[in-house]
Amino acid sequence: MAESAQADKLNAQPRVTVLGVGNILLSDEGVGVRVVELLSQRYAFPDHVRILDGGVLGVRLMGIIGDTDILIVVDAVCNQGAPGDLYRLADHQVPRRVLAKQSMHQMDLPEVLAMCKAIDHDPRVVVIGVEPEDMNTLDIRLTPAIAARLDDLVSMVLAEMDRLEISYTPVVPPRISDNP
Repeated sequence: MAESAQADKLNAQPRVTVLGVGNILLSDEGVGVRVVELLSQRYAFPDHVRILDGGVLGVRLMGIIGDTDILIVVDAVCNQGAPGDLYRLADHQVPRRVLAKQSMHQMDLPEVLAMCKAIDHDPRVVVIGVEPEDMNTLDIRLTPAIAARLDDLVSMVLAEMDRLEISYTPVVPPRISDNP
């Protein structure tokens, strides 16, 4: 019986969480949330993959992050580039960039990751991001430069799925009949 449980564990798929973070009330700060909304609308993923809006939950993300093996964070990343520049940060790049605490929700993300590590749960983290243009204006709309990069960010997340050999399928929108 123990061999069967061990074999199941070895064959189990990694628990993957795609977490969009940011404040949708502050223009480009909400880009991560907008990307996960698009992913949820456009694609179906296997049961071991969760696509979640983490908003500005900060420390309250501990349970979610504690229950994942691979964490893909989608967010605005201030890296002194041009607005719309895209980034993929992984491994040793993540702590340096995330610890920069460029926005309110990022004040808690490094602490949550540190707490997970302290309880012996250290998920592999990849950050998919875009250089924001404006994260200070109270506006639910993304700036045009960042809105124009949404499909590219979605593609970057899907490329991560491909790297992980995780299948996904496009969701076909219902057709509107010509006849009422």
